[in-house]
Amino acid sequence: MSQITKKALEESLKHLMLEKPFTKITVNDIVEDCGINRGTFYYHFKDIYDLVEWACEEDATKAIQGKKTYSTWQEGLLNIFIAVKANKPFIMNVYHTISQDQIRQYLYKVTFDLIQNVVKEMAKGLDVSDEDQIFVANFYKYSFVGVMLNWIANDMRADETQVVEQVSITIQDNIRHCLERFASQHGHQQ
Repeated sequence: MSQITKKALEESLKHLMLEKPFTKITVNDIVEDCGINRGTFYYHFKDIYDLVEWACEEDATKAIQGKKTYSTWQEGLLNIFIAVKANKPFIMNVYHTISQDQIRQYLYKVTFDLIQNVVKEMAKGLDVSDEDQIFVANFYKYSFVGVMLNWIANDMRADETQVVEQVSITIQDNIRHCLERFASQHGHQQ
């Protein structure tokens, strides 16, 4: 029942954001739209920002579910773009009125979750430390998020499939080569 209530609150917030800016929406507006009381809202979320963060994480988790391998990461990344675009009024409102940093942090988290699994898979059989794997995952996370933030800043005009294809061409086989260089460097240090 808890997830259903949270989803209903998310839908009310998204509905209200179609009508007015985020900064003008109150908890009272959300609970009235949702048909619940304030206590129920505060049982699930500490404030509206907490609801926004939860909504972003939920959408992201669904977008990359089962798409965290080398052969499926592109589909996972495309699904993130599609999820962001499907929630364009919500994302643009959050991006322009709350904090670009909150959108950035959300994208960092979901992108890291996606790429970390790919890096681990590509590092199998190589002598690459966990620290170096995290460094590589973070490097690509920042690259992916930079591309996505640019896409959002440009009002999501570019075709997301083409953007993901460009990212793919740019990094194709580079993760494995990068990990091999880390392994080679590690071997020379011993």
